[in-house]
Amino acid sequence: MKVAPQADDGHERLRDAIIQGRLLPSQRLVEAELSKTFGLSRATVRLALLRLEQEGLVERQRHRGATVRVIGHEEAVEIMEARTALEALVAAKAAARATPKEVEELRGIVGEMRRSLEEGNLLAASDNNPVLHRKILEIASSRTLEQLLATLNSQIVRYQYRTILVPGRPDQSLAEHEAIVDAVACGDPDRAAGAMREHLNHVVGALSRVAELSPQPAMRDGAGEASS
Repeated sequence: MKVAPQADDGHERLRDAIIQGRLLPSQRLVEAELSKTFGLSRATVRLALLRLEQEGLVERQRHRGATVRVIGHEEAVEIMEARTALEALVAAKAAARATPKEVEELRGIVGEMRRSLEEGNLLAASDNNPVLHRKILEIASSRTLEQLLATLNSQIVRYQYRTILVPGRPDQSLAEHEAIVDAVACGDPDRAAGAMREHLNHVVGALSRVAELSPQPAMRDGAGEASS
């Protein structure tokens, strides 16, 4: 039990490095090198790699050992389809549970997104996307959904941060998030689920545009969570 905090820290730091693109797709993950780079024991690195393999971010290849797993466009779409089903349920649960204070918090996040777009700061607006989705998940209060979505989001985040570069997508995304929050505020589970499905279906379309623009999995320095 005493090593758990260090193990969790090692897992989080390596996970962030993969998501942020500091560890690239197909890059070999050598325990000794990672231990030196991140200031972790080799045992901690080994445990972190095992957890990341379970989460689908790392894979073991014959004669190469552990590498950062490459997620292709088709798999990214499949992951988004699964996420759509889960997040629609999350939105419905949130609509049934949200308090006035929580609705105000959601509106505050959307307001920050709007201000960032008005200032032309696409990255700041994009950074607030996962904040909003996490808040909706928090309101829904489902540990099972939280765990499932954490794995899905970590696998796809490298693609999704490029969707903000698709022409017209930032403003469209803002309108979609506003529709989700409005449905939650009205306490309408069906409407909230529908708004979330529509939003994430549009994300799938944006992913296809990203694939057309760049055939390689994309990363954004400093990205910590999935954006949509």
